[in-house]
Formats: sequence, structure tokens, C-alpha cells
Amino acid sequence: MGDLLETVVVPVASEADAETTMRAVLPRVSDAGGSIIAVHVVEKGGGAMDKAGVKQRELYAEDIFAVVEDACADAGVACETDLRFDEDVADGIFAAARDHGASAVAFTPRESNRWLDLLTGDNARDLVKRAELPVVVLPAEDADE
Repeated sequence: MGDLLETVVVPVASEADAETTMRAVLPRVSDAGGSIIAVHVVEKGGGAMDKAGVKQRELYAEDIFAVVEDACADAGVACETDLRFDEDVADGIFAAARDHGASAVAFTPRESNRWLDLLTGDNARDLVKRAELPVVVLPAEDADE
């Protein structure tokens, strides 16, 4: 998976999601000598009023990114963070991947997880159809927890 994991966009939805995802992604990216771009996409309502303000969303993302940055520092893996506001989560992820010249998007689906929801039904078909680069689904390291 060498070149595939050179520059990996890793979507993270919450602090717990970031912890689980980093446990699965970091060893593989580290072994490949790659780097991580953590992306948190805030889904905009397409004109509807947001339930939380921009500042509140930014603070929430900072907490998520702190988990990623700490895990990457401990693993010796370079990382960047990217907060996106988009009407479509997948579009936001792929825009980040384009902007950062990513080699892949990688994540770990879990029950009651936004990314698992993204991979069900029509969203999975849309994600695959729109994929401009490899999408890597990694098994959770703590699947039994």
C-alpha cells in the first residue's frame, strides 16, 4: 500500500471517531512513510439555519483535530487538519483530497457512525461513482470494544 498511503485524507466526525480511526489508520500510514490530512466536514443546510454557530462548529472541530494531532505526534506521522463546510459530506471530503493532492481517502466504519451511514444505500453508490482517487475502508483496531 506504499504510494496509496502517501498522503491520506482521513475524515473524522467526532473525538471518539478520531480515536478509533487513528488507531486503524496510523500504523498503516506510518509503515508506508505517509502523512495524514484530517478532514472534518460540517454539513450545511442548503439555506436552512444551522443549529450551531460557526464558532461553536470550529471549537468542536478543534477538539477533534487535537485527538488527531496528538495521535500523529505519538506515531511520528506528519499531519494537517482541514475544516470544511459543505452541503454534501462526500463532496467536502473529495474537495479536501483534491486541494491537498491526496493519494487516497481512508476511514474506519463503525456502528452508529456517520461514515458507515455514508456507505449504505444510494450514498455508497454516489461515493463510488464520484471517487476521484482510491477510497480505503480499514477495519477498526478495537472492533470488539
